[in-house]
Amino acid sequence: MLALTSLTSALTLSGIGLAGIGLALMGAVTGGGKTASASGRGTPEDHELVRASIEGDGMAYRCLVERYQGRIYAVIYGMVRNREDARELSQDAFVKAYKNLSRFRLESSFYTWLCRISMNVAIDHLRRQKLRRTEEFDEGIASRESAGVISLAHHREDPRRNLERKQMRERILEEIEKLPDDQRQVLVLREIDGLSYKEISSIIDIPEGTVMSRLYYARKKLQSALKEQREK
Repeated sequence: MLALTSLTSALTLSGIGLAGIGLALMGAVTGGGKTASASGRGTPEDHELVRASIEGDGMAYRCLVERYQGRIYAVIYGMVRNREDARELSQDAFVKAYKNLSRFRLESSFYTWLCRISMNVAIDHLRRQKLRRTEEFDEGIASRESAGVISLAHHREDPRRNLERKQMRERILEEIEKLPDDQRQVLVLREIDGLSYKEISSIIDIPEGTVMSRLYYARKKLQSALKEQREK
């Protein structure tokens, strides 16, 4: 279940109380399907599977991949906003994690460790994209890549309301994409993956107070942008 309550509340306080707000990130990440589970964050079973994987049991690591691939994809997609890139980067993250299993501390949460690797993979990808866009602009090309297609649930009973929801979802996603990487990071981990401040702090390696601050400013920017749009 996605942790969208706090984001929805924050936007509602700004007078933006459309029904589509809570579904914006959910629809974009899951394509209208099932959401990523928020359970199983570092269980003893994870540690046993890690031990077996280090000892050469390929099936053990496959179990870990199957357990977390949906959530990792959702987190990475929340950062990069492109389905094909998210699939490739998710694979890269699992491969990187596998190669570094010997560095994992068994007293820690495996998912937190895996999520940290995934975030770094996503951020590296975004930095390469920005560098490439800058180089293309300097060469006079200035081309923009597609952000991917958002799958939306269609509501036959009210086409006009469905259009409003679609427009609101697209607007929210556009504004999230404009956020600085550090603010988008905490917003994705909090609102999409439902992690606690402590878990986010561990993944990004920053104090919990900094997590709260970045999340606060990310929400405020989102509020302000959507409020301006609504008043036009």
